Amino acid sequence: MRRRYTTADLGVLTRDEASRFVPQAGSDPQTDVSLAWELLYRLEPELYDRLVSAERLHPGVLGWLPDDVERIVEVGAGTGRLTLELSRRAQEVVAVEPAAPLRELLNRKLLGMDHRHRVRVTHGFFDDLPVSDDSADLVVACSAFTPATAHGGEAGLAEMERVCRPGGCVVIVWPNEVDWLAAHDYRYVSFDGPMFVEFASHEEAAELTEIFYPSGVEEVRRREWRRVPYESLGINPPCDLAFKMIAR
Repeated sequence: MRRRYTTADLGVLTRDEASRFVPQAGSDPQTDVSLAWELLYRLEPELYDRLVSAERLHPGVLGWLPDDVERIVEVGAGTGRLTLELSRRAQEVVAVEPAAPLRELLNRKLLGMDHRHRVRVTHGFFDDLPVSDDSADLVVACSAFTPATAHGGEAGLAEMERVCRPGGCVVIVWPNEVDWLAAHDYRYVSFDGPMFVEFASHEEAAELTEIFYPSGVEEVRRREWRRVPYESLGINPPCDLAFKMIAR
């Protein structure tokens, strides 16, 4: 990822995106991996979608999330890793995603879904959600929120809590800074059991591992894996969440 894009690619970002994701003059995606990911979303959304399609969430996470609610707001919806599941759980899902190519891909996926009429895909950022106060029973972000200002931070957490109704719940799925969230009164839940990144084929496993998890590609090739254990890739599996109930 660090070698995939250069500063010449930064022109794909809108002014609002650049103000958030390019922290300073001279920022380089070859030294700033978060910036490289932002370029991936906009330059190669299909490649990103192939990855997240293989990174399936733990069934315990899906089982924990509230069911049969009026409205869900999902922030950083991407290409629908969680959105398609949420569409079965609420009368309305507002899927907020800043990257236009990811929104377009998500909208195409929704065309084939029975519950597509329940989902509204819209532009927005963590620190500026296009949703009114106290309007959602569940506000959730999946593999998108971090303590960094550009990808959530204090302002993003405050926005998520702003749009959540009293008695509702804010959930961060697959959190990367559990201690930071705990300091903000979020409780942590993790589910046991082996987990794998489940690629469509060994060839795809080797290709995508080389791009996204290069430290694991030799083992993937040697073992001819299609289902790759997360521990072999050196990352935590998507088996956990942090949540906060909003006081009535």
